[in-house]
Amino acid sequence: MRRVAPGLVALVVLSVLPLYAGALPTVGLSISTLNNPFFVDLRDGGQAAAKRLNVNLVVLDAQNDSAREASQIEDLIQRKVAVIAINPTDSDAIVPTIRKINAARIPVITVDRGANGGDVLAHIASDNVAGGMMAADYVGKRLNGKGNVVMLEGIAGTSAARDRGKGFREGLKKYPGITLVAVQTADFDRAKGLAVMENILQAQKKVDAVFAQNDEMALGAVQAVDAAKRQKEMFVVGFDAIADAVAAVKAGKMAATIAQQPTVMGRLAVEAAVKVINKQSVPKFTPVPLRLVTKETAK
Repeated sequence: MRRVAPGLVALVVLSVLPLYAGALPTVGLSISTLNNPFFVDLRDGGQAAAKRLNVNLVVLDAQNDSAREASQIEDLIQRKVAVIAINPTDSDAIVPTIRKINAARIPVITVDRGANGGDVLAHIASDNVAGGMMAADYVGKRLNGKGNVVMLEGIAGTSAARDRGKGFREGLKKYPGITLVAVQTADFDRAKGLAVMENILQAQKKVDAVFAQNDEMALGAVQAVDAAKRQKEMFVVGFDAIADAVAAVKAGKMAATIAQQPTVMGRLAVEAAVKVINKQSVPKFTPVPLRLVTKETAK
């Protein structure tokens, strides 16, 4: 078997062979929202893998609503699907639903965001703490260890927001000359990122850098900074490397973004589901590599 270089996700799928007989198995994929290019890519990766591996994939859009998510997943339970993969709207709110899935003896996989309870067979995600630290290190070095920084947080209660914030705060400890002057929630949303950043700019006379926990908020922050004509005073760093953000990095509107691989996450989730159906073991946690995207490295 050829060895895969460390840090890379193998492109060749090993031991994921459809062994089922009769009707094709059905896998449920519950996504927090499809009103975000990141999660559209995650869905597309899952659908491509399902087609290749010959399984039925039912994709559900929770529209960032925990009650809607619970109702949709209840329907999957009633349909007796083979496996349910979940990208939770909220890592706490999803726990009772996961326990219902457990009671129905349906295996659960979480994707991108984790769950704070229930029996989850496998979790597939980036190391969000490491990603937050990567962003902090970029900010710290670019500011030469001194300056005022703003952080825009994602949806409260999600593991992604919690872990990216944790990593960023930990990373900034290496730079005692940097002060986190404002931390506010903008719910991973571009319009909210714009509104929240407008308020911060009115309150803060000196801001040197902004870290947004996803690119949608980062792009909203860029709009606010441009409207205030303060783009020469500060730079913005995002997270996800969605197409609009990479274009903004190339154009010099954003300084950097932390690249995730949502298409790979979706693919790996379906591949893991098929392994479970085939009674093969799957890792408890599958990390998906991250990388820093700057104007010099953007493709």
